[in-house]
Amino acid sequence: INVPRSRFLPVKKTSDLLLVMSNLYTLDHGSLMMSPKRMFPSTPLVKLGENNFKNVSAFLSRFGSIPDLLELDHITVSGDVTFGRGVSLRGTVIIIANHGDRIDIPAGAILENKIVSGNLRILDH
Repeated sequence: INVPRSRFLPVKKTSDLLLVMSNLYTLDHGSLMMSPKRMFPSTPLVKLGENNFKNVSAFLSRFGSIPDLLELDHITVSGDVTFGRGVSLRGTVIIIANHGDRIDIPAGAILENKIVSGNLRILDH
């Protein structure tokens, strides 16, 4: 049986799951379609750290909501990183939390062509 890619998008890793759950794809009569709002037809390159994003439950616990990926080219995430609700990722984004550090991307943040490293925690008061 041959199934066209429009009906089947393999999800082998949580990086694939991030793409499928994002606003890059819509479901149209049982077929996954690239959003017409995306300016180019290629999918972004997504690299999520093995230790903190390996299984689905750990992956889901790190997102307040799945970020907007419509304008994303490439994202690399490594270490203890969490994303708030309504985050938008654009261009090339690299987020690296060093061993023992934690990075919390705040709700509503727009990261465009950024490198975030070290330790970042923004707390509501």
